[in-house]
Amino acid sequence: MTRKHFLLVSDFDQTLSFNDSGHVLSDMLGITTFAEKVAALSQLNLVQSGAELSYLLLHDPEYRRVRRADLVEVGRRIRLKRNIALLTSLLERGIEGHRFEFFVVSAAPEDVVHAALEGIVRPDRVIATRFVYDEQSGEIASIVRVPAGFGKVAAVNQLRETLGMPSERVVYVGDGSSDIHVMLHVNRCDGLTIAASEARHIASIARRTVMSDDALSVLIPVLEDILGYDRPRVRALFEQHGVLIQEWDRVRTDWLTIRDGRRAAAS
Repeated sequence: MTRKHFLLVSDFDQTLSFNDSGHVLSDMLGITTFAEKVAALSQLNLVQSGAELSYLLLHDPEYRRVRRADLVEVGRRIRLKRNIALLTSLLERGIEGHRFEFFVVSAAPEDVVHAALEGIVRPDRVIATRFVYDEQSGEIASIVRVPAGFGKVAAVNQLRETLGMPSERVVYVGDGSSDIHVMLHVNRCDGLTIAASEARHIASIARRTVMSDDALSVLIPVLEDILGYDRPRVRALFEQHGVLIQEWDRVRTDWLTIRDGRRAAAS
C-alpha cells in the first residue's frame, strides 16, 4: 500500500461537540432571543453563515457585555463528543503509515474552542474567530478573523499550502450551512467531505455522512475510502484501541417534495 500524507480538518460546534457556542453563551447570559437574532441576520445576508455570533458580540447591545472570561467559561461548559483525544492520537501516530495532520477550523470564538479542547487539541491546531479586547474595559473591540463561509475555504487552503499538501488529500468534516462553501471546494478538488449531520443542505453535498455521539466515527469514511478497509478490518482497528462498535447501520436517504400535478397543470 502506498503511504501518503493527508490534512484532516474538522469544524467544532456540533461536529466535535453537542452544543452550539452561541446557544450556550446565550443561556449563560439569560438571553432568550439568540435564535431569532441569527435568523434575522441570515435573512438580511449581512454576514457569512456561521459568523452571526461574532457579529452579535461586536454590535448587539445584549452581547456587548461579554468579556474573554465569559467565552472561556462557555468553552468549559461545552459538552464534547467522546474520544476526541483518541481520534487525534490515532491521526498523529498514523495508520499503516498514512499520516494525518489534524486541525480544527471553526467560526466559534477562539477562546471558546481553546477552553473546550484544552489538553486535547493543541492551540496551534485551532483556527477560530479571534477578537481584539479593549485593554481598559475588556470588551471586544474588533475582530481579527472569522473562519466562516468563504473564510473557511481560505483557512483550509492556507493550511494545505503551508503543509505542501495536494488538494486531493484534504478531508473535511462539518455539520452545518457554514461548511457548505468549504465542502464544495474540497469536493471540486477531489478531496473527501464528511457530514456529521443529516441536515439536507449539508448531507446532500458531503461525500459521506456519519452520525454518532463519538468523534472516532469520522475515521470510518477515512478508513474505507482512503485506506480501503472493509467492515471487519475497521472493527478490528477500533477494538485494538479499546473501542467497540456496538451498532453500525448504513442507510440511504432520499429527500422528496411531492405536489399534486393536476393542480400545478391547472394553474
